[in-house]
Amino acid sequence: MSATLDILNPTQPKRVLIIAANTAVSKQTGWPIGFWAGELTHPYWEFTEAGYVVDIASPDGGDLMVDGYSDPRDPSGYSADDLISLGFLTSPKHVALLKETQSLQESSWQDYDAIFLVGGQSPMYTFIDNEPLHQFVADAYAAGKVVAVVCHATCILLKVKDDAGRLLVDGKMWTGFADSEEQFADSFVNMRIQPFWIESEARKLPNTNFVVSGRFKSFAVRDGHLITGQQQYSGAAAARLVIQALGL
Repeated sequence: MSATLDILNPTQPKRVLIIAANTAVSKQTGWPIGFWAGELTHPYWEFTEAGYVVDIASPDGGDLMVDGYSDPRDPSGYSADDLISLGFLTSPKHVALLKETQSLQESSWQDYDAIFLVGGQSPMYTFIDNEPLHQFVADAYAAGKVVAVVCHATCILLKVKDDAGRLLVDGKMWTGFADSEEQFADSFVNMRIQPFWIESEARKLPNTNFVVSGRFKSFAVRDGHLITGQQQYSGAAAARLVIQALGL
């Protein structure tokens, strides 16, 4: 089915569940942390432009918060040119989607064609050891759903296993936040931000192929129905691979 047909036949649109992290506090920096705005807003744009129905959930449910540096209105100006996020975050209709989000306990992966996990700083604390989230992802993947994970959300792929006890990334090519990007981010704020680095940990794993592209360049990888994006500039590319994987 084409994206055009999805729009013309709204009774059977593809459905995507975007999963964003709940708010936490970084043990490294002491900052309040959440999800990275562009990693949600850019895929949301791609999916809705394709005529998809998009729901937003979080592991615990409730109100969500964007990482400060990802907000185009932040005094740092770090994401000032992210006009898609600016539009989303200043639209009452869209901001409401970040309020009272459904929890994973209230969500069913069976209701969706794909699930899409977005990164930010919080996932390194709230996703990495979240066993119900890991099981949700593993079950969706085992059922043949398209599973997409971007940026720091890819930390879960260091631990998510299938029913046979094998890592989901066993024998697969995937990407995630690069060590060179962690080095840049640490230098930008003059402190260590993350409790561990995904690339460093991924390269310790046997029988998996972790790859990265240029620093802060859009880069996404598809291996079967597993899709991964390197960092915050890769959300749209990962979303387009989801659309491709769903046959549109």
